[in-house]
Amino acid sequence: MCAPTYFAVEYAINPWMSLDAPVDRDRAIDQWEQLRGTYLELGHGVELIEPIPGLPDMVFAANGGLVVDGAAMPARFRHAERVPEGPAYRDWLQGNGFRVVDSPHVNEGEGDFLVVGDRVLAGTGFRTHPEAHDDAQELFGLPVISLQLVDPRFYHLDTAVAVLDDGAIAYYPGAFSAGSQLVLRRMYPDAILADPADALVLGLNAVSDGLNVVLPATATGLADRLRAEGFRPVPVDLSELLKAGGGPKCCTLELR
Repeated sequence: MCAPTYFAVEYAINPWMSLDAPVDRDRAIDQWEQLRGTYLELGHGVELIEPIPGLPDMVFAANGGLVVDGAAMPARFRHAERVPEGPAYRDWLQGNGFRVVDSPHVNEGEGDFLVVGDRVLAGTGFRTHPEAHDDAQELFGLPVISLQLVDPRFYHLDTAVAVLDDGAIAYYPGAFSAGSQLVLRRMYPDAILADPADALVLGLNAVSDGLNVVLPATATGLADRLRAEGFRPVPVDLSELLKAGGGPKCCTLELR
């Protein structure tokens, strides 16, 4: 995780961001601290990367790379405003003992790569290039399933899919092309389908340990569905970070 020390909305690179919406940085820090505290209370370890002045989106650590079995593919960001985050996360991963292998193609880490058991779901359409999907498959030796995002409000895969355990997901069908919807239905016939109300508060931008699902507090319908399926919803308030299009998962890079 990366503290939102320099968090702000200084540019608009997704539909959630508005230069006219004021950001309360102190509140953002408090909300982020509550998320970090939630992970610690659930028994998880949290490693921190130092925030860098001038990189207001660095708080969204999930975008920093993809890590599987001690190997890491650092991000290569699409937008110039975020490009310097890639080397910062690369240096951290390499300095903490991960085997780093770069992709020459644009990819935004766990924003568009989600590990589900022994496969990887990979998003494209707005940020990550499909060629990076091939690189991930070669690096990690896991099947990579490409999915086409078509709604700019769901610009990363982790805004439209929540990984619940090694075989279960929740997702919002409207974020995907018709073909990708068919792929998801065939692969996950028992998936939880989020309704638009929950999807539009980034309710699927969630982090699960297989039982506890940390998700935005406003996604109440999704929380009810999760509870009915045997999961334990853990709501958190990240309303300030939502102003930049982020939620719990955006703030969390999983180190496997």
